[in-house]
Amino acid sequence: MFREKIDAFIDSKTEEMIKDLETLVRIDSKRGTPEEGKPFGEGPAQALAAAQEMMERYGLITKNYDNYVVTGDLDDKEKGLDILAHLDVVPVTEDWKVTKPFEPKIVDGRIYGRGTADDKGPAIAALYAIRAIRELGIPMKRSVRLILGGDEECGSSDLRYYYSIEEEAPYSFTPDADFPVINIEKGRLKGTLHAEFEDGLQLPGIISLQSGDKVNVVPQKARFVVAGLEENVIAEAAEQLEKEIGVTFSIRPADGGEQGEGLADVKQFLVEVKGQAAHASTPQEGKNALTAALRLISQLPLAATDGQKALDALDALLPYEDTCGKTLGIYREEEQSGALTLCFSILNYTPEKLTGMFDARLPIGCNAENTKLPVAEKLKEYGITLADTPVVEPHCVPGDSDFVRTLLSSYERYTGIKGEPLSTGGGTYVHNLERGVAFGCVTPDVDNHVHGDDEFMVIERLVTSAKIFADAIIRVCNELD
Repeated sequence: MFREKIDAFIDSKTEEMIKDLETLVRIDSKRGTPEEGKPFGEGPAQALAAAQEMMERYGLITKNYDNYVVTGDLDDKEKGLDILAHLDVVPVTEDWKVTKPFEPKIVDGRIYGRGTADDKGPAIAALYAIRAIRELGIPMKRSVRLILGGDEECGSSDLRYYYSIEEEAPYSFTPDADFPVINIEKGRLKGTLHAEFEDGLQLPGIISLQSGDKVNVVPQKARFVVAGLEENVIAEAAEQLEKEIGVTFSIRPADGGEQGEGLADVKQFLVEVKGQAAHASTPQEGKNALTAALRLISQLPLAATDGQKALDALDALLPYEDTCGKTLGIYREEEQSGALTLCFSILNYTPEKLTGMFDARLPIGCNAENTKLPVAEKLKEYGITLADTPVVEPHCVPGDSDFVRTLLSSYERYTGIKGEPLSTGGGTYVHNLERGVAFGCVTPDVDNHVHGDDEFMVIERLVTSAKIFADAIIRVCNELD
């Protein structure tokens, strides 16, 4: 009924939409050091402020929840729908080629920059859907609220704060995944490892190892310092491993700040590893620099200290080629939710201790008894402790529900493609909401480099998403009880 008006309005605002997205992308909104009134640091607070200004400019009723989230309501009627998007981003590397991460650039119908696909672009699409409804004066029985948060990438503490104050709307979706609709999300085990070693460094040995800073990202880089070996021994092993797995190793003498104390007369080399980043829910799409580093270390002739035995154990239990937990004995596959995935994402090691984290995404049927406990027992055999963190249960909204069918119909109306509900290994913003699903903005056929270098959003997809969202908002808020 309103499609022609919505389409014409959004098409006419495409340039403004892109400019608003560019404003958000220019803000480096990865989580920073908490400050008074800025729980996630300066960057996320700036992004929330910029988004609130946009929502106010377009006539929405806004509220800032102590810089955890900002919201924009269409009007003051009873809520029928919450749309949840986030403005924080994952860290960047220096390896971007098309543009710098926070300098948006349009090339061949794509807009490049950190957050264009995850999740600033989708947030702007949702905002323009609501703007279209408001400025066109389309009648609505219930209101829609856009909720923009600042901590999705680091655990969604922003939403825990928000929902400690506000109630869940009758229906919710997040434009932070794939079309057509994701109604099933895997569970999650975020494993934290710890071990301490009494015998310390013996030569030849590893002085330090560091890799990863986000548990939900396949680490692209790793580095370690090894003492007491000739360079050619390291280089030969590295060259062979490069051929086998496709990561890159570089070796140079360690400088003063990298060397171990009291070892000035011992040869020491810094080995840097470069792989390929990916989301932890799809670890098979990346090249894990951390597990590659462990594989190289395990192949070097090093002293058999307790610390080295622990590193060898991690290579054996979480090997480079295994991204689904088979070696740990926890692999499981379920028809609707797919197979378990596992990403070893963070490790910090010295001869005295190690700490690390892995990210396992769990299909329906996984629980603490058949997942966490077996992992803990295997690690314990090597003196490594798995922290007693809770297992997040899988999430499912029935695929035949009126809500899911309504969203699918909006998708089909604009794409002409029959939509079926999907499952994902990525935990989205609505994982803990009873009636929450993921709805857009990307599709599996396009690699948007989410969490990687040269992230982008196809502008045409962004515009179409805004139209789909507007259609869905109208139908959900006017037709569903």
